[in-house]
Amino acid sequence: MPRKVFEPYRERVSRNRLILLNFDLHPIAIHLSQALVILIPFLTIFMNLFNTFHTGLLKDVLVFSTVVFPFTLIVAIITGIIDGLTRFKTLITPLLLRKILASSVIMILSIMLYFVAKYENFGILTIGISFVSLATGIQLGLWGKKLINVILPGTYPQKKGSKAGSLREES
Repeated sequence: MPRKVFEPYRERVSRNRLILLNFDLHPIAIHLSQALVILIPFLTIFMNLFNTFHTGLLKDVLVFSTVVFPFTLIVAIITGIIDGLTRFKTLITPLLLRKILASSVIMILSIMLYFVAKYENFGILTIGISFVSLATGIQLGLWGKKLINVILPGTYPQKKGSKAGSLREES
């Protein structure tokens, strides 16, 4: 097997940009919105199936979740824009444009979810909108996964041309 296969990944951004990227602002910010996009449809179904099980508590959690969800998306979108500009110096690559479009869609869905759930009392329309939001969130995650750089443990950071930390073939 060629030795090149075993060389560690090297980030191709400047040291200053790398410092900002190492804060992982976007990955941290999206975790809360991901939790809510998963929680809302399943908790709504659960509440409708088991309508005598702590109905008031479940409804309060759902109301809170639908109110907070758009705000978590705003933070995720802002940090995503910062991350995209820092990493790629542009937002007009095809994949980033798709992510921006899908982010706009999920933002609109989250606002619809807030108003529909409130007036519909967490019924079938709420479940439908929340599952479309979940599907959009999953697609965003899959596209985001394509943008993540995997770095092997013990090899980061590494200066270009340095052999330290690279895996060597055993003879």
